[in-house]
Amino acid sequence: MTDTPLCLVSDIGGTNTRVALADGTRLREDSVRRFRNEGYPGLEPILRQYLADAGVSGVDAACVAAAGPVKDGVATLTNRDWTIDGDLLRRATGASRVAILNDLQAPGHALGHIAADRLIPVLAGPVEPRGTMLVVNVGTGFNAAPVHVTEAGRVVPPSECGHINMPIRTEADLRLAKFVEQAHGFPGVEDCLSGRGIERLHAFVTTEAGNPQEWSSTEIMAAIDTGTDPIAQQTAALFTRLLGAETGNLALIHLPFGGIFLVGGLARAFARHYGPLDFAGAFRDKGRFAEFMDNFAVWVLDDDFAPLTGCAVHLSHIR
Repeated sequence: MTDTPLCLVSDIGGTNTRVALADGTRLREDSVRRFRNEGYPGLEPILRQYLADAGVSGVDAACVAAAGPVKDGVATLTNRDWTIDGDLLRRATGASRVAILNDLQAPGHALGHIAADRLIPVLAGPVEPRGTMLVVNVGTGFNAAPVHVTEAGRVVPPSECGHINMPIRTEADLRLAKFVEQAHGFPGVEDCLSGRGIERLHAFVTTEAGNPQEWSSTEIMAAIDTGTDPIAQQTAALFTRLLGAETGNLALIHLPFGGIFLVGGLARAFARHYGPLDFAGAFRDKGRFAEFMDNFAVWVLDDDFAPLTGCAVHLSHIR
């Protein structure tokens, strides 16, 4: 017999949902399964199918991380018409303890439970062991959340900061803001620093060059990685500068002396480009506070399972 609780954890995006089992805070990596959301009317049948296929009749606890705002324990997905609450999780899993997190809160809870070899250094800097940390997600969308270490435990407040104004530093940035506004109605951070964001940046660069093009993010990243396409390299440089600038803005807002962690598929895809494309220069471009920016260390969190681990860790702290 063991007192380690069996937990169900899930990472719910707009397109896919991943579900896994965890023994306490230890994720069973071989249990992770991915579901295409378009084939289901909501989360409940996904969880029921997962447990049936796994031969598990019920779990002790369940936690999900949802790509959308969470208010009063209810999640509403941003890019899919799903609503998730505690009653749904209890019905689907039989769990007595349930929790619902924003998708940025989950990797925040995972920090400290990620192997050191899964952290790729971007900027060196001092690290306060109990200092506030910051998670910045760059993937299908953009979001960021501070991670506060308190006497009462870890606090990771939800956020939707991907929908604030994009950073504007130059005349070209202002032209970009107007270009993005024409396409999306508002020049948000997510409309520049995400999967669809890099598509918009590439369209802007090609338009500025007099040859407008519409490429997918996959095509753009492939061209960036070859290093032979000048337009792709301009796009990559613009993306890196805007990401450095916005990460620097968030650093000044939250003062994460415990470190900054870039997460998400696009953040990881750019990992080898941050140095050559001067992420550091954009991050430190804060006028008389440029030297102060050396107080913040930055890493890429190269662990695709971090949100699932974070859900399991969070469950260990609630009763």
